[in-house]
Amino acid sequence: MSEVNREEFTMTVRCPLGLHTRPATDIARVLQKCKSRVTFTYKKRSVNAKSILSLMMLSVPRNGRIHVVLEGEDAKDIKPKLIDVVEKSEEEVATR
Repeated sequence: MSEVNREEFTMTVRCPLGLHTRPATDIARVLQKCKSRVTFTYKKRSVNAKSILSLMMLSVPRNGRIHVVLEGEDAKDIKPKLIDVVEKSEEEVATR
């Protein structure tokens, strides 16, 4: 029986517009390639983070804190990629 990798951490949304269409799309695009189950929780509501619509329905504002759970064989590998895409989305909006 194989052990399931699990990563849990919290991210703060720094994007001035919150978790809107562009960052949600970027996040979902990166996560579509992973095999792990990825769940974002904000204010007691949990969603599949691979779905753009689900991410947007969380309505996370700027400085909102998201609890992230990664479960699966590539959980440890996807964590830095997820953090990187969130930070790049924030930088992209800030430079406009």
